[in-house]
Amino acid sequence: MRKQIKTTEAIFPMPVLMIATYNDDGTINVMNAAWGTMLERDQVILNLTESHKTVKNIRKRRAFTVSIADANHVKEADYFGVVSGNNIANKFANSNLSATKSENVDAPIINEFPICMECSLLDEESNWGIVGKVVNVTALESVMKDDKVDIDLLEAIAFDPYTHGYYKVGQRVGNAFKDGLELKK
Repeated sequence: MRKQIKTTEAIFPMPVLMIATYNDDGTINVMNAAWGTMLERDQVILNLTESHKTVKNIRKRRAFTVSIADANHVKEADYFGVVSGNNIANKFANSNLSATKSENVDAPIINEFPICMECSLLDEESNWGIVGKVVNVTALESVMKDDKVDIDLLEAIAFDPYTHGYYKVGQRVGNAFKDGLELKK
């Protein structure tokens, strides 16, 4: 038997993405965004309202980075979601994280987050969808095994819209493009 639930945000897991930009004065702004995904192999799309400081910065600089949040930085990731860059000029400084300027786009790379996609603004969809072209991707060596990202080492976190919790992503349960072939007749 099925029971009706109250949330319409029923897709789980939702990614915990850290979107980083530079403010007008060169300080760093980071926001937590669960509403984003890959649009194509080299494009990301973020569903962000235009009132966000991040959106204003992306429009001005035409660049941003997208990092995957991890279990070791839940507090910082959540902070970037509950504090607005419109209200606190340099909220990044309160996080005690560090950043490096991307060599590929006019945006910061947050050093502590394990994966970072460096993006240039490609398009805006109906004033809410930011489409970025991924021009470079880097990963910390500590989350890699045999030159590939290891999900268990990554300890990426996901947002649970049902209870507003964060959960660590892990434990492989199958092989994509292979396990289903057993049902092929």
